[in-house]
Amino acid sequence: MRRLKLRQDGESGGISVLVALSMVVLLGFTAIAVDVGMLYSEKAQLQNGADAAALAVAQKCARSEADPYCTATSALATSVVNGNALDGKSNVKSLALDLANRRVNVIAGAQQQGEEPNKVTLLFANALGISSAEVSARASVQWGTPVKGPAPFPITVSICQVRNSAGTMQLLQLHGKNANPDCLYGPSGAAVEGGFGGLQQDPAGCGALIDIAASTAGGDPGNNAPPRCEATLNSWAADMNAGKDVILLLPIFNSVTGTGTGAVYGLTTFAAFKVAGWKVGNTGLPNTFRNRFPDVPAALECREPCRGIIGSFVEYVSLADGYTLGPINPDGARVVEISG
Repeated sequence: MRRLKLRQDGESGGISVLVALSMVVLLGFTAIAVDVGMLYSEKAQLQNGADAAALAVAQKCARSEADPYCTATSALATSVVNGNALDGKSNVKSLALDLANRRVNVIAGAQQQGEEPNKVTLLFANALGISSAEVSARASVQWGTPVKGPAPFPITVSICQVRNSAGTMQLLQLHGKNANPDCLYGPSGAAVEGGFGGLQQDPAGCGALIDIAASTAGGDPGNNAPPRCEATLNSWAADMNAGKDVILLLPIFNSVTGTGTGAVYGLTTFAAFKVAGWKVGNTGLPNTFRNRFPDVPAALECREPCRGIIGSFVEYVSLADGYTLGPINPDGARVVEISG
């Protein structure tokens, strides 16, 4: 018996067409997987660069608008953008500086050696007729003096202890025999000793939410350590033991009415205070830390019944968030934040 062989030319030809079509589809998926992944990576690097460049320029402007790097042609922006690229190459597509509104906008674009700025050469998508794609990222940063936001510890300080005292260590006294006679206020027949007072806390935390526009904040006698602040004080001590600075943005007042829990402080701004020690309760952590000589000058030791914080006001540009910013106040700290 003879075996019959069936011809399969038609079938093999059909399979070849299907394989060819599948290869095109697979190539397309490869282009998506590889090229899109590369674009996402480039976009992430550019976003980091744009954010960092805008923050760097804004910090210079916050310190002084006369700073040579506080310009629309700042070489600092180019350096920072390049420093955030894996290959060390990016392009500052634009840098817009609005000093009136205290804002800097940066657009960072891709840059390949010998190629057109702001574009990335595609690998697999080139086979589909797409040779390159434009990639850029933008960042907007604002600077100013805080006018609303959190006070990390429930205290407020007299303006007379802030002005002309940058870098001078002093005791901000909350309770006890007055150490700052020039900072007494006597409305309603009562002096607020020490030029420094406790604030009514937020119900769920250690600090207080301050709104300078509201002009006032409720007081607290400050005789005892404020509740719910143990974790805050322990974290300060841990940072200081590790050699890190503890800098607080404290609300500042220039008037007082009433006394004790009925005291109302007239607020003006936030100032930056670098902490060196404190005594807000009985001896021992967390309520007392580095409060005795030689850690602080003997004259600044806070002895019973004293309650206070030791340190110095500093010129400071903060990257803290959660604040509403207003015009620069010469008595206040500066904050720089990404605004979208």
